[in-house]
Parts: sequence; structure tokens; C-alpha cells
Amino acid sequence: MAYEQNLYSIVKNYIRPQAVKKKNRYAKWEYGYDKEHDVVVISKTGKIGDIYLISGVHIALPLLQDKPAKGENKWKAAEYPNELGKIKSEADWVKYPTAFKEKWHGYIDEEFNRRENGFWFYNKDKPTYITGTHYMYLQWSKIDVGQPDFRESNRLFYLFWEACKADSRCYGMCYLKNRRSGFSFMASGETVNQATISSDARFGILSKSGPDAKKMFTDKVVPISVNYPFFFKPIQDGMDRPKTELAYRVPASKFTRRKLESNATPEEIVGLDTTVDWKNTGDNSYDGEKLRLLIHDESGKWEKPTNILNNWRVTKTCLRLGSRIIGKCMMGSTSNALDKGGKNFKKLYDSSDVTARNKNGQTKSGLYKLFIPMEWNYEGFIDEYGWPVFETPKKETSGPRGDIIEEGVINHWENEVEGLKDDADALNEYYRQFPRTEQHAFRDESKQSIFNLTKIYQQIDYNEELKNNTMVTQGNFQWKNGIKDTEVMFYPNKDGRFYITWVPNQNQQNHIIIKNGVKYPGNEHMGAFGCDSYDISGVVGGGGSNGALHGLTKFSMEDVPPNHFFLEYIARPSTAEMFFEDVLMAMVFYGMPILEKNNKPRLLYYIKRRGYRGYSMNRP
Repeated sequence: MAYEQNLYSIVKNYIRPQAVKKKNRYAKWEYGYDKEHDVVVISKTGKIGDIYLISGVHIALPLLQDKPAKGENKWKAAEYPNELGKIKSEADWVKYPTAFKEKWHGYIDEEFNRRENGFWFYNKDKPTYITGTHYMYLQWSKIDVGQPDFRESNRLFYLFWEACKADSRCYGMCYLKNRRSGFSFMASGETVNQATISSDARFGILSKSGPDAKKMFTDKVVPISVNYPFFFKPIQDGMDRPKTELAYRVPASKFTRRKLESNATPEEIVGLDTTVDWKNTGDNSYDGEKLRLLIHDESGKWEKPTNILNNWRVTKTCLRLGSRIIGKCMMGSTSNALDKGGKNFKKLYDSSDVTARNKNGQTKSGLYKLFIPMEWNYEGFIDEYGWPVFETPKKETSGPRGDIIEEGVINHWENEVEGLKDDADALNEYYRQFPRTEQHAFRDESKQSIFNLTKIYQQIDYNEELKNNTMVTQGNFQWKNGIKDTEVMFYPNKDGRFYITWVPNQNQQNHIIIKNGVKYPGNEHMGAFGCDSYDISGVVGGGGSNGALHGLTKFSMEDVPPNHFFLEYIARPSTAEMFFEDVLMAMVFYGMPILEKNNKPRLLYYIKRRGYRGYSMNRP
């Protein structure tokens, strides 16, 4: 079966073509969130082209106006001219003759334009857009292997990040990643990129420990800053390679007696007054500070006594003034085991779902979550064009350095999983480090549970596969014509509370047997329901556990798939009575009995009062 990616899609006609054409004509599209069309515009030219859907966010890219030169037909960083490489600072530049400056003004202006508006290039015969931030990372950021390679996964990451920056409702991103994805370097590159064009601003770095934050600062942020070309590099105070703070400001000028006697005035040099620093890991790190950008590295690995949830509640306030968001957070991590920081990170990640917004239009955390499966970003399985090699190639395929790729990443991953199937902890660790699904990323250690987590996770994977299959239908049950205790009908609905994979034949639906005035299920021999109910409609502070209902068939001579989970319901409607009615309608439709937990008796009373006591199983 061919691999089908679901990381992103290009949405056709999401906005009426006439509306796009009209606003493009007058360059009227504004950078930021467009409420009328529910799209985040990351174009700074006033014109939009393709609309990408990434992790629930519709993102309008710039319109391609002038086709780029074909060139290499793939990304290749341009060489820095030797003549400019000799210039180390703006002070050196001003000493050069006017003719020399005129020669290079066009080159420098073009680099600033690419930094601001992004860059188009041909990649595998297709015009491809990268954001200005991505361009700065590829062209001007020095990492541990020299210059970064272009990866399609990183292009999507930067498109999403640009949308987070553009969206006035958003505090930033919560990125769930795999190991060696390059996030730390990308975050460091963005820090330097923004810091070198921001005045009177502060940029902060946090990691799973103070030493880790310091290492990111000294080994990644500072080298990128040092290697910036002179025209991007503002004047810097202190050491060239600082250990605690990178300060883009004018160094203090010392007045000597000779200067005072000669009435000399200090030279007018303008600095940014912007700093980049790091903090030790703690719940109150950066408390009370105002930040333009916060880098949250390894946020899924905050172990006790530190808590990423507590810290985010504190640092979130560093990014706003009142209701106005003035800074952004770039958060990214793999996840530890649940009791080693993974549980809190999962809560933060789950609360960053853009499909669940409050009335202010924000997610619960304020962040937007992004998950990029490992097959998009696994070292050794990226071709020369930056695209993942998902399946074993049928023709010779080369990597970015000319190495031959002989196997597909999916097959490689499955082989690794197969080799670890007898070691539950090693397998779950591999899933967390190289996840293909969000569920993989939050696998727990089996030694922390009295149950066989390997078997449980196998069932979860099977359920997820089933849910993603076209066999699964989402919807709700309703009484025919709205009249209770008649016939129940099932209506598909993308927002429905039920997930079903099988329904009885027409003549077996709503099969009721009446004995002595009591209704009994007519399909008891075909299957049954299990239910975990609740009694209280609401709890203090909101929330409360969901009610759950699952249906399972059993072996019979009927045309029924044996031992098959055919129904799932996990929800908490606004009242308990609505939940009870949902359960009752499912029982009636399938004609099957139910076994409920008797420590929450209201559902039992509800069923009995409605005349369906015969549907409620007695405990053996």
C-alpha cells in the first residue's frame, strides 16, 4: 500500500477566486490573520497564491510573480563574495571608496529583501517558496556540519512558524518532533535573525536544565551571530563570544581627561539595545520580564520538581501587555516518559489544538501545536531535493551529499520496530524518539504500569488505524421524527459523538422483544455494550471525566463480524441526561444489552424508568 502523507495539503478555492483576484490586483492582502476568510496571510507583498493547510491552520503564501531562474533546480546556498568577506563591521565598510560601495549595494539590498519577503527558487522543476526566516537559516546560519541542508519538512515548519508570528491571536508554537530534527539550530537561527533587527528587545532561552540552555547559547546562538555578514550584524557590546548575554548595543565610551580638556563629544553610534540570554530551569524563570522571543527547547523533558505547565503560565505573561501579544514562543521537544515530564508536556501540547479555541479565538494554551512525523525528517532518508524517501526507490536516488539511498524510511522504521518487539521499554523509547504518530510520541515506560503496555499500545495502534480507515463513520443517533421510544436512526455528522464501524442489517435494527410489558434486546446473541457513566452534569471549575460507551460483537451464526469493536463513544454532553439518552438510543438501535458500572446508578435508574430494564445486564 502506497504511503499517503497527511502532514499538509494545498487547499483549492478555499477563498473565492474572484475575491483573491480582486485583492491581488490592488495588493490589498495584509500580513496577519484575515478574519473574513479565516486564513493567516504570511505574504508581505499584498498578493497571495497557494493556501496551505498545516495542523489545522490555513496559511496563504505569497503569489509567485516573477519565475526564478532554473539554476541548479534545487537549493544551493550562494557563496559569500570574497571582497565582502574581508569586511568585519560597518565601521570597516564606511572606509571603503564610494565606487566599491556602489558595486555591492544591489547585492546587499537583495539580501535584505530576501530576509524580509522570503525567496523563490526552483526545486525539482517546481517553483518553491521559503520564508525569510528559513532563507536566513539556510544561507547565513552556521551549524555543526557547516551550512544546513534544505528539507521540505523544515520548509513546512517555517511556513507554520511564520503563520504563528503573523497571527495576532497566537503566542507561538508547540512543536512535537523526533530526535535530530534540527530544531535547536533552527530556533537559534531565528533568535539571531530577530535579535539583529529588533530594538529595545529581550530574547530568552530555556531548556530542560540550566547547563543545556547555556550550551545552546554558547554553541549555537553565539556562533551563528559571529558568522553573520557585516551588513546584518549590529554593533555588539562585550566579548565576541559571550557566555551569559549577547548584547547588541553600543559599548560604553570612556571619557579621558584629554577628551574633557579638548571638549570632545562622543561619536554618535546607534545601537539596538537588544539582548539575548539564557536562564536556569525553574517554574519562575523569566518571571516579570518582557520578551520578544522565548525559545523553549526540550520542553518535554522537565522533570520534577520543575513543571513545564507552571513555567508556561509564568512565561506566557512575558509575551503580552494586557490583551496584546508582543512576543512569541518557539517551543519544541521530543517527549520523555510520562512520569519524567512527558505527562505535563502532553497536556500543554493537547491544549494547543487550533480546532478547540475559546471565545477570544485562542487555544487553551495560546500556542499552536505542530507534529511532523519522523518519516519526514529522518537523517539518511532525505534526497538531494530535500524530500523524504518514504518508500524503497525503484531508481537510483541520491542524498544531499551524493550518497545512494537504497531503502525507504518507512521500511527502515518498521524493521527497527520489529527488532525491538521483545523489549517493551526499548520499543517505547524508540517510538518516543522517532514517532510516526502523536500516540507514538507519548508512549510510556512499561515498568511504570501493572498492565502489559505493549499489548495495550498494539490495540491503540489498531484502533487508530481503524479510525483512519474509511470504514469508520462519525455521527449521532436520533429518534425517528423526534419521537422517543419509537425507532432510532443513525445520522453521519463530522462533529458527532459516536464512531461506528458496523451496523446490523435493516431487519435487525431496533429489534425489541417485549416480555410481560418489559422491553428486552432482540440481538443479545450478537453482542453487548460496556459503559462507564457519570452522575453529575457539571463539576466545580468545569471539566470532569467523559462518559464512555463501547460495543463489542461476539461469535454468532448471524452475518456479524465476530469479536469486533463496532462502536466508540467518549464524550461529556452538557447534561448527564443527554449522555443517558445517547446510551439508550445506541442500545435500542443495535438491540443489544449493556453492562454498566453500578457505582454511578443514575443511568441504571434512567434505563429502568424508560421501560428498558431488560437491556441492563445483571452481574454474574
